Amino acid sequence: MTNEYIKPPVEIRYKNELDALKSVDIGKKPENWVLSPKAVRTFILGGIIKTADGKMQIKRKFYGNDALVERCIITLAGNRGLMLVGEPGTAKTMLSELLSAACCGISTNTVQGTAGTTEDMIKYSWNYAMLLSKGPCREALVSAPLLIGMEQGIFARFEEITRTPAEIQDSLISVMSDQILNIPELENEGLVFAKQGFNIIGTANTRDKGVNEMSGALKRRFNFETVEPVRDVRLEKEIIIREAQDLAKTGHIDQPIDTDAAELLAVTYHELREGVTSEGTKLEKPNAVMSTAEAVSVFYQTMSSAYYYGDGKTDLKELTQNLLGAVCKENKDDLEKLKSYFRIAVKEKSASEGGIWTEYLDTAKYLK
Repeated sequence: MTNEYIKPPVEIRYKNELDALKSVDIGKKPENWVLSPKAVRTFILGGIIKTADGKMQIKRKFYGNDALVERCIITLAGNRGLMLVGEPGTAKTMLSELLSAACCGISTNTVQGTAGTTEDMIKYSWNYAMLLSKGPCREALVSAPLLIGMEQGIFARFEEITRTPAEIQDSLISVMSDQILNIPELENEGLVFAKQGFNIIGTANTRDKGVNEMSGALKRRFNFETVEPVRDVRLEKEIIIREAQDLAKTGHIDQPIDTDAAELLAVTYHELREGVTSEGTKLEKPNAVMSTAEAVSVFYQTMSSAYYYGDGKTDLKELTQNLLGAVCKENKDDLEKLKSYFRIAVKEKSASEGGIWTEYLDTAKYLK
């Protein structure tokens, strides 16, 4: 079934794991949750469970601070809104999807925040043909994610909340305070009370701070958790390999992963993000987002080129050109910083390690 979709929802992608966890879960559950907090933690962070057929390995899906994941689960179990903030590409969306799928069984009840997001996209709108025919009635109401979440007792996910206008953000305040949504057009039937299990998970990029800053009143309705970038090169390499394998499976690209190229790319992203090489040489940080998600995209794009145009082997020229497109898409000044990285860091590693780093250094001529 997962092969039918470009990006299957979490609850479909990991259906076997979720079903297995449900079958053995004897932990205490908040009202209307599918899994207990302990089982939700295992689903996200991985572990071994005992099933009727033996033992089953639950795959780790989020790489980062385990304590952060535990705090997120407890926040949601306590009926407190959860706001995940951090740099772009730090897996905030993925974490919110995992939490929603494990707690509620559905991760797709989502508002995607943009400058054009309106209140009816969050709460409800109307079937205007039916409205003209029958007048304001429950049948003519078209539920949006917030109303769906309240009526079904599930989470509503609000992505990129600071991209939306402030007055739209503040429409959440009364709902989060009173757990009631008023639909004035329905008069006596116009009060919708949130069912047990309802909650809101928001995400916001720190780079968007000041675009549409959240009001103090709204901030007080959420517990904030900061999702940090991956700091460990080995872990970043592992994520690149794992995500590239999943993408290749979905795209029916049948070729082995070049682990050396994945490590090289992980080192490149780590050093550019941190502004210092492993040898201790200072570097200029690019303005671009040097996230693990971007690294995965660069690696998979290179892998796809090798599959469709090449002989299946990773071409470092393609890798460098894809890296150039990712790093320099927002600011032309980043081109000089990337060239400087090759002149300093890649040259140092070429001299000390040789091999793939020497090949990588030779591709610097394509940075233009």
